[in-house]
Amino acid sequence: MITDLIKSIYWEVLSYFVPERQTYEIIGECTKCGKCCENIYSAYMYTEKEFEFMKKIFPSYRRFYIKGKDEFGNFVFACKYLKGNLCSVYDKRPRLCRSYPQKRLAVYAKMPDGCGYTVVKKSFEDYLKKDKEN
Repeated sequence: MITDLIKSIYWEVLSYFVPERQTYEIIGECTKCGKCCENIYSAYMYTEKEFEFMKKIFPSYRRFYIKGKDEFGNFVFACKYLKGNLCSVYDKRPRLCRSYPQKRLAVYAKMPDGCGYTVVKKSFEDYLKKDKEN
């Protein structure tokens, strides 16, 4: 009983140090514009050497090439198999492509202009409002 009280106090104190988390939802539909395949962003790959290493570990990365960098210095990739606005190897595309876009993101992502998807910022208060409505 006393250990439960101590645990409760411990978790209560820790809760004051947890930053408010933001999540982002992606809504909309694909318009088959192909812009997502021409502008693939990565906030986790910092050097060309890392990208070459990832291609050795994950062969599906070989389909991408470095197109350039964005205004924040992050790499922008493009797919070699984009023909017109469509994937020329659609049946063999990797999981990364099949699951794009993820419905929820932990970091902000910008969708290309003209894309049918929109990124919506969700705060903790938004989730509380949603729970009250249900």
